[in-house]
Amino acid sequence: LAPRFQPEGDIVARLDVSVLQTTVLEPLLGIGDPRKDMRIDFVGGMRGLAELERLVREGGFAVAFSLYPTSIEELIAVADNGGLMPPKSTWFEPKLRSGLVIHRIERTAGGK
Repeated sequence: LAPRFQPEGDIVARLDVSVLQTTVLEPLLGIGDPRKDMRIDFVGGMRGLAELERLVREGGFAVAFSLYPTSIEELIAVADNGGLMPPKSTWFEPKLRSGLVIHRIERTAGGK
């Protein structure tokens, strides 16, 4: 995609994962719902580009896409606007142990 490409719409539409979905996966590959389509898989975490290259080279996959991770700022902007993050767009590392951190969220009189 050209660096000047500016998708229209809300913050979710501007996320890299959404741009891939709306410009490549759905129109070119016919993948409407990446959560249900058996032709797509996700390689998460710190496995890197070498793992993607290996999977394609060994014939397990025809093509691989690597995206910049969703930033904390993008995640906060989506949450602040009441949006939902696209599938597989919220992989963060290092992972905290489950139950290690608990933060109570309460609304104040002002609604925030």
